[in-house]
Amino acid sequence: MKTDILAFGAHPDDVELGCGGTIAKMVAEGKICAVVDLTRGELGTRGTDETRKAEAADSAKILGIAARENLEMKDGFLENSEEYQMRIVKMVRKYRPEIVLANAIDDRHPDHAKGAKLVSDACFLAGLRKIETELDGESQEVWRPKHIFHYIQWKNIKPEFVIDISDFLDLKIKSCMAYKTQFYDPASKEPETPITSRDFFESLTYRAQDLGRLSGVTYAEGFTTEKLIALKNFDGIVW
Repeated sequence: MKTDILAFGAHPDDVELGCGGTIAKMVAEGKICAVVDLTRGELGTRGTDETRKAEAADSAKILGIAARENLEMKDGFLENSEEYQMRIVKMVRKYRPEIVLANAIDDRHPDHAKGAKLVSDACFLAGLRKIETELDGESQEVWRPKHIFHYIQWKNIKPEFVIDISDFLDLKIKSCMAYKTQFYDPASKEPETPITSRDFFESLTYRAQDLGRLSGVTYAEGFTTEKLIALKNFDGIVW
């Protein structure tokens, strides 16, 4: 499957929280998008790896993505190892994205920054011809994405550009709330965590609103980039 955008998340729900609005917008514009979760999120305080799996599938339907996979790496213990790099190389070569979206380059959860570097390094390796891979018994062709962009998560990293998601914030929130065990639910009897508070739920709106205020739109999601971005012209800029 040839995709336009392949989004990676260290845990199921990272993509939705960090760039769910952007994914929803790209799908609405006819782009083919897929998601790869690195771990099952099995160390999460609430829920189980099985509930997270079902919630991730529900969220994928909401976003309208073409595919979602889980590489079953060890939650809480991501490492930039050859084994983990090669799992990602196979996904990059399988989906052949033009753009890769990855975790924040720095964040509260150590897996996020580790996942960011892991994906970045694997994307480079995926373009090396002397690294040979097979998937389902067939040799894979080399592939290197044109761009790697990192979404923003817990920490308020200054974005280098934003995507206008004004018409897609509701869909982003709906995709996040598909993770019923993980987020705000006043009726839940499970332990509280930093992401189960009402404030965190409301931050999905007010953080997008603040980036929108700064960029002249209603709601936006921010990204950092690994290389300088060139614009063909000014037509894509929101005035």
